[in-house]
Amino acid sequence: MESTIKLYSLKAIEIKSYIFALLFVAGNILLPQLTHLLPFGGQVLLPIYFFTLIAAYKYGIFTGLLTALVSPLVNHLLFGMPAMEMLPIILIKSSLIAIAAGYIAQRTQQIKLQHLLLVIAFYQGVGMIAEFLITGSFMAAMQDVRLGFPGIILQLFGGYYFLKAIAKW
Repeated sequence: MESTIKLYSLKAIEIKSYIFALLFVAGNILLPQLTHLLPFGGQVLLPIYFFTLIAAYKYGIFTGLLTALVSPLVNHLLFGMPAMEMLPIILIKSSLIAIAAGYIAQRTQQIKLQHLLLVIAFYQGVGMIAEFLITGSFMAAMQDVRLGFPGIILQLFGGYYFLKAIAKW
């Protein structure tokens, strides 16, 4: 499954970077609110990462990082989620997904499932190590994979089809 995609690498001086980041932050606010209506929806579906993946892959590392950093902070300030003790870990993982997605997209200039899988494997793998170092708990570090496997699948296939849907933008 392969599709070409119109990709951008927006810079900090471009107003479009902030406009797109604002739109993706809104998505990263709405999607978690919807998933939190389900029991353990946030832990299972990992919604806070979805639009960060899209933002970085489509519009570059800067827009992705802006989305990655602002989304969890705004969610925390407005809704208390993620909890304060999880905020550093989510900020790290969000930043990792933004960097990896932006880098892979810029290098390949195309979207493939295996590229998204590589992004997800990178941010989850390095993120698990960071979470283990922060919490000292192997079980906490493995939670995204143990409980969040449906969310990982959503990121992979949902991300692919969402990117494909906006390919010409």
